[in-house]
Amino acid sequence: MSDALPMQLFEILLAALDDEWHAEATYAAAIQQFGPVRPFINIIEAERRHAAAIEHQLQRLGIAAPANPWSRADVPVPATLAEACEEAIAAELENIALYDRLLPKVSDSAARHVLERLQAASRDRHLPAFRRCLARQQRG
Repeated sequence: MSDALPMQLFEILLAALDDEWHAEATYAAAIQQFGPVRPFINIIEAERRHAAAIEHQLQRLGIAAPANPWSRADVPVPATLAEACEEAIAAELENIALYDRLLPKVSDSAARHVLERLQAASRDRHLPAFRRCLARQQRG
């Protein structure tokens, strides 16, 4: 790690990366359980892009990204697709809240821009998609 990089930014990027990896593992578990269902198959790809964007920021700062510690075996699999959608809604809300806590601490403009984009994707695209998923399941 570069001496010029504040430890806080390093920790922020790692916290964001871990959350994106956890979401990817969670959605992979849902896909394994229920098959290639939307929106899980779309959003898992977005989570991979989110992790890659954070890894790029680490690389830009001269830091090697750690290995992803999450796999779909690490997360509980919901019994129903409706439960999977409910859990995904909760995960996206937690992701948005995480970025709410992290962003005020980020002074690096490039990292801040990336994290703001990731939060917006969770808030404006992922969360509504999982809410629609739950509504479809509830309608039967």
